[in-house]
Amino acid sequence: MNLKAWSRTHWSLTIVSAAAAVGLGFGLTGVGAGLDQLLQRLRWELRSHPASGSVHIVDIDARSLAALDGWPWPRSHHARVIDQLRKVGAATIAFDVDFSARSTAGDDAALVAALARAHGAVVLPTFRQRSGAGQAEWVDSLPFHEAREQSVLAAVSVRPDADGYVRRMPIATVTRGLPRPSLSAMIAQVSGRAGERFSVDFSIDPGSIPHHSFVDVLKGQVPRNVLAGKRVLIGASAIELGDQYAVPRYGVIPGVVIQALAAETLTAGTFRPVAWPLPLLFALLVVAALLRTRTGPRLAVWVGVSLVTMFAGSLAAEQWMHFIVPLAPAFAAIAFAAAAVAALQLAADTERRRLTDVESGLPNKAAMARWLQENSFHSIVVARVAAFERLAAALGGHEIGETIRRLQDRVALAVEGVPIFRIEEGVLAWPEVQGDRASLENRLAGIRTAMLNPIEVRGRRADVTLHFGVAENDGDAPLQLMAHAVLASERARETHRGWRVHDEADRAQLGRELSLLGELDEAVATGGLHVHYQPKLDLGARRIRSAEALIRWRHPELGALSPDAFVPLAERHDRILPLTRFVLDTALRDSAEWRRRGHDMSVAVNVSPLLVVSPDFFEAVAQIVAGPHFVRGSLIFEVTESAVLEDLESAIQALHAFRSMGIAISMDDYGTGQSTLAYLQQLPLDELKIDRRFVQHADKDRNDAVLVQSTIDMAHKLGLKVVAEGVEDKGCFDFLKSAGCDAVQGYFTGKPMSSEMLIREMTSSTRRAA
Repeated sequence: MNLKAWSRTHWSLTIVSAAAAVGLGFGLTGVGAGLDQLLQRLRWELRSHPASGSVHIVDIDARSLAALDGWPWPRSHHARVIDQLRKVGAATIAFDVDFSARSTAGDDAALVAALARAHGAVVLPTFRQRSGAGQAEWVDSLPFHEAREQSVLAAVSVRPDADGYVRRMPIATVTRGLPRPSLSAMIAQVSGRAGERFSVDFSIDPGSIPHHSFVDVLKGQVPRNVLAGKRVLIGASAIELGDQYAVPRYGVIPGVVIQALAAETLTAGTFRPVAWPLPLLFALLVVAALLRTRTGPRLAVWVGVSLVTMFAGSLAAEQWMHFIVPLAPAFAAIAFAAAAVAALQLAADTERRRLTDVESGLPNKAAMARWLQENSFHSIVVARVAAFERLAAALGGHEIGETIRRLQDRVALAVEGVPIFRIEEGVLAWPEVQGDRASLENRLAGIRTAMLNPIEVRGRRADVTLHFGVAENDGDAPLQLMAHAVLASERARETHRGWRVHDEADRAQLGRELSLLGELDEAVATGGLHVHYQPKLDLGARRIRSAEALIRWRHPELGALSPDAFVPLAERHDRILPLTRFVLDTALRDSAEWRRRGHDMSVAVNVSPLLVVSPDFFEAVAQIVAGPHFVRGSLIFEVTESAVLEDLESAIQALHAFRSMGIAISMDDYGTGQSTLAYLQQLPLDELKIDRRFVQHADKDRNDAVLVQSTIDMAHKLGLKVVAEGVEDKGCFDFLKSAGCDAVQGYFTGKPMSSEMLIREMTSSTRRAA
């Protein structure tokens, strides 16, 4: 068994065992009683049916109380009702009325005479009740002596559960030392052991049980054919008599109705409970099958089908076999297993996303680093796409991802099945497990030859030129080896060679870069860096309302250095935080000066993708926000799509935290990545900056115009402002103004300039607007 299979088996056994433990816990402790009660109520609803009609109730109701001058009645009334019921042919007459105390001699005699005339067809109740309020002793109450000699005795006992609901009734009860059948058992002619209880079938509709008012029976107003051969229960239904109990499904109902429901239940057959371990065992089999599921939709279907099937089985068992199946332990086991599988899937999906390039779907740089740590190899090869940025701008985000996949397909034909990774936007990489230089040269030549044929994506043909870099495994860390290979590919491009191996000369170049890094550190510490500002023109107000902070470095020996010469270097060598901190401090200090001189403007600072979710950067921002130069709403963080999409959940949390500090969030270079409407809805954005490659020719290129216009419309509907960068001429400016863009940035409206020059420009802008 390989390691992966062992791990899968291990997790499966662990989850099944844990699910069994959860189910056992629910079953042994009764924690799931509430769920079982809910499911039982649902089964009653689905099985709902009318009563058989063989049991009738004679109600001591409010109308009877009013007609017969209140309560208690003379027992002669009960005697006359017994005679009337015998006259119309009732098979059984059962009272749910207390006859334990004596009445007047004449009334007691009348009742005894009526009982004698019935020849044992009348059932009188016995009661068990506490001897007094707060007393623990029980007292048995039987009908007075002469009455019980002329009748059959049955126990009337309604005992609610701990939550106050009546769900079960006794088959028989011991009173005065003798076991006596319950009233419902006597009516249903069912026998059983004293203390044995059964579940009342509340699927029977109590409203369908035939009812007759006591006073109507007393006056002979109930026809003979209605009650002939019926089993009759006589009891109180008037609310003022207090014989009311709470039951599931129907709320509070009279005790006599509960007795009738219990008799109907016993007549149809008692319900036998199934031991909960049996459905739990079935559930564990379901869990074992569920563990073979690996996708979210299939998992949800499995769980849903399993739960519905088990419930349907319990419903069928109750309907046709009179088994009550407790499902809470089984459901708990399935729910736990489903949650565990979902959590494992989520972790696996998160890890897969972390190791996958969003745009192309290929394994990314982190995935390659992991592979190199876990496998032996001779060297790393990278293939750099020449002029990738231009290709990406021409094809667009979706098509460039497909182009990379087509490129990967061609490379895969030559590299004999080793994994291929996308470690940078325009860079593919793979490991070489063999050390044969001649074979490697042949493979690279074959790939370059294959690339002579353009790659076709959705009807568009793209000519792709590759430059290869090779870094031999000399024991350096995987990320360093990848960096060496990437650097070698860059050298190959610069020297117009097909491929290059990283060598000592390249190491020397790295040394020079490290030297430049040291000088950069010194420049940050001594103020050798400067910040310039490129204004953003508010098209509505026709004035400058914001500016983007751009770092500048005039090297004492090399002269003015482009940010591209040292910012990526700072990112690669963990210097980007102090560099960004310098820009933030300078920009906020300058913006404070702008406000002091009457210009209420915000300043935007670019935040590297490496910093968005960095705890150190967050701490630095918190310190800056607490400083004297920060004003809420005066600072904008410009983040790229890649910074957000690499770790979406963490990025969302970080951006929310920044916004809570009073910092606005702008998505920079919008359109070059893979943002979707779903992402935009999740991100706490204030502004979108449309990338220059879509803006520059929007007034001339219809496709670019459609993209820009649709982006502006979409952003406005989401409550976002839109800034277009790369505005170089009046035609582009006019188009953006007509398209409803909020602000523009570019050489047409202002080049990057010092803070003092920006103040003069803002003053002029304000005068022109006025």
